[in-house]
Amino acid sequence: MRTASAIFFLFLLFACGTNDSADKTADAANAPINEGPAEVNVYSHRHYDIDQQLFKEFESETGIKVNVVNASADELIVRLETEGTESPADLLLTSDAGRLVRAHKKGLMQAVESEVLMKSVPEKFRANDNAWFGLTKRARVLVYHPDRVDSSELSTYKALADDTWNGRVLARSSSNIYMQSLLAAIIANSDYETALEWATDVRNNLARDPKGNDRDQVKAIAAGEGDVAIVNTYYIGKMVNSENQIEKDAGEMVKVFFPNQAGRGTHINISGGGVTKNAPNKENAIKLLEFLTRKDIQQRFADGNYEYPVNPEAQPSALLKSWGEFKEDDLPLEQLGLLNAKAVEAYGEANWN
Repeated sequence: MRTASAIFFLFLLFACGTNDSADKTADAANAPINEGPAEVNVYSHRHYDIDQQLFKEFESETGIKVNVVNASADELIVRLETEGTESPADLLLTSDAGRLVRAHKKGLMQAVESEVLMKSVPEKFRANDNAWFGLTKRARVLVYHPDRVDSSELSTYKALADDTWNGRVLARSSSNIYMQSLLAAIIANSDYETALEWATDVRNNLARDPKGNDRDQVKAIAAGEGDVAIVNTYYIGKMVNSENQIEKDAGEMVKVFFPNQAGRGTHINISGGGVTKNAPNKENAIKLLEFLTRKDIQQRFADGNYEYPVNPEAQPSALLKSWGEFKEDDLPLEQLGLLNAKAVEAYGEANWN
C-alpha cells in the first residue's frame, strides 16, 4: 500500500508540473510582443534647423523617437514607391501643395482622422480626404528695387506682362514647382488660354533667361540685372537674417509687394505633410502632425523660419508683420496639384525655359 501510494503521489506531481508548463507556454504565446521604444520615421524634404529643434522637443514631450531621412522631394517619392509595403516611413514632409498632391495621386499617403488637425489647419490648406495637411504658408510675392521701381507701378501678376516691364522681370525656370503652382493658380482662377498668354508675355519681358533659385533672383536685382522678381516671402526673411553678407545686403535692398490685392489676393502655397500609406507607426505620425500644427509650435515655425503659420491662432514673425497684412487667394491648394500638368504644358508652349 505504501509503495502504491508513493507511485500515485509522484504521478500527481508529474501531471501538475506538466499542466503548469502548458499554462506558462500558453501565457507566453498570448503575451504582447515587445515592439521596442516608440518611434516615428520621417521622410523630409524640409532642411531647416527649426525642424530639428522641434523634433527634439516632440521627443522630450512624448517619449517618441523621431528618425529623419532628408532628401529631395522627388527622391523621397521615388523611394516610397520603390519600398512599397516594406517602407519604414510614417510621415512625408515636403514643400508645395503640388508635390503633396503628386505623392497622394501615386497612392503614397492615407487619409487620417484627427479633430486636432481639423481645428488647427483650415480646409483650404489640407487635402479633401485629409491625406495631407499644411504646416506653414509662403506667399509668392513681387520684390523690387525701390530706387528703380515705385510701388505705385505694381499691381497684379498679370501686369508683369505689360510692355513697361520689358527686360526688367526676373524669375525661375518653369521646371520649378513654385512657378508651376503659380501658373496652376492662374489657370484655376481664369483659364488655360489666359495663363498661356501670361506666361508668353512675361517670358518676353524677362531680363535674362530663367535660372537660379529665389535667392538668385533677389541678388540679380541687387546687381542691377533686373528691377522686379517673383519670389517666396520666406526667402527674403532668410536672406535678411543670413550670415552671408552678400545675401543679407541683397535681402535688405529690396522691398516686398503683395500682388492682386484688389482682386483674388496674393498666391499662397504651403509646406506640409501626410501619413504614408504603409506607415508602421501611424498613430505616432498623427501625433507628430498634431504637435507641429499646435499654436505654440506654429509660432516657433514663424519666428524660426520666416514662414506664415497655417494655424489661424498663431501670429507671423515681427519681420513678416513689418511687411503688412494682405489678402490671400482663397483657392483650395489641392487645385495646384490637379492643374500642375496643364501649367507645365502652358510653360512649354510659351517657350519658358
